[in-house]
Amino acid sequence: MSKDMQSIEDDVRATMSAHFAARIKGDARTVRDSYSEQWTDSKGFSKNLIQDSHLIFTDAALQAGVDIDLDSAGIHAEGGVAVVGPVCITTIKGSITHEYKLREESDDVWRLLYTRTLDWDIPMDEASKKIKPKIDASAQANRLHREHLLSDSTRPSYHFVIPEGVAFPFDPNGAIFWQGRYHLFYIFQDKSSGVKSDHWGHISSTDLFHWRYHPTGLLEGMYSGNCFLNESGIPTMCYHQVNQGNALAVAVDDDLNEWTKLPSNPITPVTEVGDEHHGKYRSWDPFGWYDDGTYYAIFGGSAPAVAKSDNLHGPWTYVGDLFAHGLDGISLQEDVSCAELFKLGDKDVLLCISHRMGCRYYVGCWKDEQFYPESHGQMSWVDNMFFAPESLQDDQGRRIMWAWLLDSDDFCSRIGNGWSGTMSLPRVLSLGDDGTLNMDVPDEIKALRYRPFTVKDLLVEPGQDMLIGGIRGNSFEMIIEMESADATECGVKVCVSADGEEQTSISYLASEGQLQIDTRKSGPEKTPKGIESGPFRLKEQEPLRLRIFVDRSVVEVFANSRQAIMRRIYPSQPDSLGVSVFSKGGVTKIPLIESWCISPSNPY
Repeated sequence: MSKDMQSIEDDVRATMSAHFAARIKGDARTVRDSYSEQWTDSKGFSKNLIQDSHLIFTDAALQAGVDIDLDSAGIHAEGGVAVVGPVCITTIKGSITHEYKLREESDDVWRLLYTRTLDWDIPMDEASKKIKPKIDASAQANRLHREHLLSDSTRPSYHFVIPEGVAFPFDPNGAIFWQGRYHLFYIFQDKSSGVKSDHWGHISSTDLFHWRYHPTGLLEGMYSGNCFLNESGIPTMCYHQVNQGNALAVAVDDDLNEWTKLPSNPITPVTEVGDEHHGKYRSWDPFGWYDDGTYYAIFGGSAPAVAKSDNLHGPWTYVGDLFAHGLDGISLQEDVSCAELFKLGDKDVLLCISHRMGCRYYVGCWKDEQFYPESHGQMSWVDNMFFAPESLQDDQGRRIMWAWLLDSDDFCSRIGNGWSGTMSLPRVLSLGDDGTLNMDVPDEIKALRYRPFTVKDLLVEPGQDMLIGGIRGNSFEMIIEMESADATECGVKVCVSADGEEQTSISYLASEGQLQIDTRKSGPEKTPKGIESGPFRLKEQEPLRLRIFVDRSVVEVFANSRQAIMRRIYPSQPDSLGVSVFSKGGVTKIPLIESWCISPSNPY
């Protein structure tokens, strides 16, 4: 090293020493003069913004001692500019490490040109120092995972999605409105016990769309079930305990964070070969409730049955078959899983799934400890994508239902995405005059709306595909009214790419009495391809009113509040954001289109 370079480094080190000595002494004027007029720092401060309090150390820091490690700092000088660092400053408030850039100015004085903060720490005891690396690593991992999820263009933003891992199954369970909050549980998988098993996660909300997570206290092999109020008015779970049978748990606190599993579990009547009831029921997907001094439970599966008890702790006894009789077209042996029984108007509704037909329901009457079905309907038709329904009654008397929207993307992709497990929008259920189940999205969704758009009095000619320029995106709600005397098909296309190669078609086929979603062009080859089609007919002179919700990979459609269908889609082109309307076979009038962007409400 040349003498000149050594001399420069000595001058720079002396300048920094004088700077820190003035800060310790409280000589703000001298400290200020050590800064160039062009000085800035990595936090955006400039010289004119520096106050005296920023230039000197506090009395408290001086009394406790200020340690400035300038000796360990390296100095690199070139072309009248020098970099000094790292310099660690330790005070009562902790430590901070800086790197300084200096410049030799026209009066031959070295002055600070830029200050960059490299690191900082608060004071810690020895125990904290030991665990801090683990905490930092966990925080960084969580942050990276969150950023990964937020960058995923297919992850729904206002449908509830779990923020971690892969949940399969993802049945919603245990829904209950309790002390002003909607509580919902869901199945997820975990290996914290050393063995992979199903557990119940727990969320709650006051508005049906923004959810708070609760501690995960319901672990080890819990499968589908429900929540009801026992004779003391305390929330009680009836659930399937894997490898044991159907079981009960009672809430311990008002937040429903703590539950006690009953020592009398399982409630499943034990049968052996030769017993009167052996083979007549399956311990599977229970639904429990309390009614006028008696506890009942439906045991689901291919032989749905009823059990009862005079006491929560049992003993429970077998009553008999769930159904008093069958219905044309529906076998009595059809799988009845995820069962729910509730009053709707003057009828009783049995909500359930079969693993063959997906989500479905019966309307009828519960009497004499059996269900007497009068009609049957479906909520899923071509596959089981709409699955595992769960409902509650809130303080407004509304029956609100959720379902699991299966991810149909290929499994490897789902693993790479780092998430699966999507809940449907909440649906308010009511009973139509014709005995069918009506449904629509609750008004609370309106609080998420922003950027409204309205267009009126459009005329769509047969064969025309009209782009709606005011609606563009993949996270919105759209309401459209359509009228046609002779069109064979009319509807809306969403997530349309500029070249038209990607699109999802939503339509009403008047002649066939069908509401459908066509996903054959919704995304790449490995994504779902097909047409979901549910029965729906307009009444005489009734206009078609479609309420469409698009949420990245979810499309839910409600027609005149009487029918609803959904699909998962996975558009791949970045410009698959367009919306158009079309008509086939005749002219379609569109008196009104309204749309809103929907603000994300998912935790991530």
